[in-house]
Amino acid sequence: MEPGGSTSVQGAGSKSSCEPGALGPFFETARHFGTLTHPVIFFRSPLRAQTTSAARRFAPFFARRCGKSQWRTRSHRGADYHPAPRSAHAARFPTEPLPVNVTPLLALHEAAGARMLPGGTPTPLLTYGDVPGEYRAAREGAALFDECDRGMLRVDGDDAPEFLHRLLANTVLDLTPGRGVRNMLLTPQGKVRFLFELQRTDAGFLISTAPGDAPRLREALDMFLFAEAIELEDISDSHAPVCLLGPNSDELLAGLLGSSLPEEVQATITAELAGVAVRVTRTTRFGSPAWRIDAGPSGVEAAWNAIVGAGAQPAGRVVADSLRAEACTAEAGVDIDDTVYPQEARLEPAFSLDKGCYIGQEVVAKIDTYGGLNKRMVCLRVSHDDPVAPGTQLERFDEKKDEWRALGVATSWAYSFELDGGIVLAYVKRRHQAPGTEFRLMDGSGTATIVASPIRPDAVPVTGEFE
Repeated sequence: MEPGGSTSVQGAGSKSSCEPGALGPFFETARHFGTLTHPVIFFRSPLRAQTTSAARRFAPFFARRCGKSQWRTRSHRGADYHPAPRSAHAARFPTEPLPVNVTPLLALHEAAGARMLPGGTPTPLLTYGDVPGEYRAAREGAALFDECDRGMLRVDGDDAPEFLHRLLANTVLDLTPGRGVRNMLLTPQGKVRFLFELQRTDAGFLISTAPGDAPRLREALDMFLFAEAIELEDISDSHAPVCLLGPNSDELLAGLLGSSLPEEVQATITAELAGVAVRVTRTTRFGSPAWRIDAGPSGVEAAWNAIVGAGAQPAGRVVADSLRAEACTAEAGVDIDDTVYPQEARLEPAFSLDKGCYIGQEVVAKIDTYGGLNKRMVCLRVSHDDPVAPGTQLERFDEKKDEWRALGVATSWAYSFELDGGIVLAYVKRRHQAPGTEFRLMDGSGTATIVASPIRPDAVPVTGEFE
């Protein structure tokens, strides 16, 4: 180990160090899988002294061919994207590409040597090259994520509060300007159509959506408009947020703004940062307390440089996936779609049981009163470090029937620094959700065992029931 050249990452029951230059991510030229070309990461774990094989770690975004079946994660969606067949429990996504904003920070990232996914891909920034350092910053300092691909709707008009309140799953009428709430639009069957963040403004409401969701959400809300005095507008082109999280983020951001920060989750203030006007929202991202800072496309580069200059570490999707998987946090469009009930994805903070009627309310209330959920999201530790494809079924042997039964399906894979190995988020059937329950991966690659969630102690508490 070279003097002064190491960083340390504390794992569960282990501690070791790495040299970013020697044990960090390594990249080779792009490889071609089917019709998709992208960089493949080579990584030697900072928690082990050995070199792993190609694409064994930190590559939930890569595609590979397994026998005759081919899979690609949703983040690679392009014009040629064709999803692999999914099980009845797997999340289903549209086959058409979603419109995603190109980040105004693209040139800045490329000039810094960041590893990027192809243009038009949700969350294109993978890493700035030091995955362990980025993860360490998120856990011990401050990490900055580019989320300029998120969408935004503006909902104004005298009838907007009542209109949204009777449609959406969480409260709206109780909000005052500067306050917000995580919210959803459900199907009549009580399943999740859209998950988003809604903030009240002086003129109406702003809705920050997952990448590509803004046009579809606008269309869905417009279907319920009759004679109401409401204006719906997709203003995604003016929305360019970055996300700051980590234990030092409050102090860092307060110092840059020169003012106090809001205490309430989803509260928003307007301020000036690096000479540009910004909207700052206290939120939760990747299972951690966080700040969303929106300077707009014209000001985001100045805001990014100022935050990095104050000590934040730029980070990418590889670390974001690790953080949220360790927190057992479902992501819209990745783990959640319109086949999932809110309680199955542990989205209790995003709906209300007291606000009265809304679309899907009867089903949500019935589940709360009588239970009976067939499945719920859990986190499982995998017996190997290879990425697990979304849609992979989890099986257990039924001794009474003398057969293997599919009892769950994986939706996300990530590397856990805390456990020093691969983990998956999966929907698992009831009576099989207790920590320690072991499953066989249907792809034959190994086993997966349920672990207590959240894995990392600094994550936000996981909601919902556990067996």
